Amino acid sequence: MKKSYIVLIIIAVIVILLVSSLVRGYNNMVSKSESVENSLSNLDVMLQRRADLIPNLVNTVKGYASHETEVIDKITEARAKMIGANTIEEKAEANEELSRALNSLNIIVENYPDLKASENFIQLSDELAGTENRISTARRDYNENVKDYNLIIKKFPNVIIANIFGFEEKTYFEASEGSQEVPSVNFD
Repeated sequence: MKKSYIVLIIIAVIVILLVSSLVRGYNNMVSKSESVENSLSNLDVMLQRRADLIPNLVNTVKGYASHETEVIDKITEARAKMIGANTIEEKAEANEELSRALNSLNIIVENYPDLKASENFIQLSDELAGTENRISTARRDYNENVKDYNLIIKKFPNVIIANIFGFEEKTYFEASEGSQEVPSVNFD
């Protein structure tokens, strides 16, 4: 009789340890997943701030450089793509396109000293530069959280729990191909 109680107690302890390990692993994955979602939300806020600043910057430049419509149109199109992006891949691609268009705008601004001296332009440029820094930080934070999450769901025994409960690998916010290329601006 005593042996059966001891065996039952040992089995109960093993079951309790397994269940607690399962719960701990699941809760850890949920926590990491929420960190990824939170950092993605923060990144979205910064991207939206950037998109909101751009029309004011474009309108300021239009007043000084009305014949530079090609660059202004590219910025407007890239901004629309940014706002309409749903997946992380679409957001990364739209972000890179918008960055290239803004770099082209910066090259044009160099040719307009009055524009560079405009108080409105200076303020908008400063806000945009600050936003670009925030985006860089938010992107780095997001990628760090994705790395932590992806590592958790790939490690044993968490990989078993992840497969059972459908935790899937998250996508990094990466620069699109060709984003390292310097944009070419031709004034001909």
